Amino acid sequence: MPDDRTAVIELQEVRRDYCRDDGSLMVRALDDCCLRIDSGEYVCIMGPSGSGKSTLMNILGCLDRPTSGRFLLRGRDVAQLDDEALSTVRGREVGFVFQSFNLIPELTVLENVEVPLFYRGVHRSSRHERAATQLERVGLADRMDHRPNQLSGGQQQRAAIARALVGDPSILLADEPTGNLDSATGEAIMELIEALHGEGRTVIMVTHDDDIAERVQRVVKLRDGRIDVDRRNAPG
Repeated sequence: MPDDRTAVIELQEVRRDYCRDDGSLMVRALDDCCLRIDSGEYVCIMGPSGSGKSTLMNILGCLDRPTSGRFLLRGRDVAQLDDEALSTVRGREVGFVFQSFNLIPELTVLENVEVPLFYRGVHRSSRHERAATQLERVGLADRMDHRPNQLSGGQQQRAAIARALVGDPSILLADEPTGNLDSATGEAIMELIEALHGEGRTVIMVTHDDDIAERVQRVVKLRDGRIDVDRRNAPG
């Protein structure tokens, strides 16, 4: 994993508009946002509902594109890439952990974790080995052949984290990773995420929890599509 303090993400006057069918503006979700995140940082994004958090995360995760402005990923303007190239960058650079887990109910846990590698064309035996390794790492070695509905919420979140890690991304994005969990399970998930950050990964997390915000290195707060606060927490 990279350990230099170079910029991994730069947003330069990024705007994201959602328009009606007639082209008129319906909502401006992001409004001239500027943000730099260095390699290895541990950042949380906060803000009230409708502030632009999900839109920002979708752009950072290469799931959406800015309407205007530039999104640089390791200095490369990924917003200018075509869909296939953008998908390749996303698969190699970013792991995304969704609040609702987004596991495929018809697949086993092992098969769910293999999915990103399938789309990258990784051979079946290698997919299986790499997925099993990540499931062992998150404590699900004995649940690989189960379906998602046979797992607890915490186990489903661990499976989602394993899936995000299977491609060995340098950036981990987590959208409310403890939002659907009880406090004890949420604490275990936070400890896992902090261990992943300790390995040198850049971790960017959306949360509404002030206690979680105190655990990260930096807090970015959005309001009405703009960055309202960007502060660093005291070490400790």
